[in-house]
Amino acid sequence: MGPSQWVNVSQRMITAFADATGDHQWIHVDEARAAQGPYGRTIAHGYLILSLIPTLLNDVLVVDLPGTRLNYGVNRVRFITPVPEGHAIRLGVVVASVEAADRGWHIVLDATIELQDALKPACVAQVLYRWYGE
Repeated sequence: MGPSQWVNVSQRMITAFADATGDHQWIHVDEARAAQGPYGRTIAHGYLILSLIPTLLNDVLVVDLPGTRLNYGVNRVRFITPVPEGHAIRLGVVVASVEAADRGWHIVLDATIELQDALKPACVAQVLYRWYGE
């Protein structure tokens, strides 16, 4: 499924994530120091990019039935390419499996977060959801 719309990863997003998690490593928040670093600017936290999957998923997976989708976990995650501030990402998803489980469905999705104009993805993850209908 997908791809989602492109989403620009701004310094405001990166800083807000740093504030929320307490991870203020210079490569993420110190723009002057990061400009002299390996990427020439700040980069997004890997976990920020991972945390955008549920929001981006709403672009590619629309369920018109009443019910609730809950994050259930992650089987594996790899942060392959750093996401520099000001660059855009989008999500593509493949349904790996759907099984009946506990009054609902257990859904496994193979997610790939592309980085615009990059040869390799920013992140790949196998994410798990539970869907409970009403």
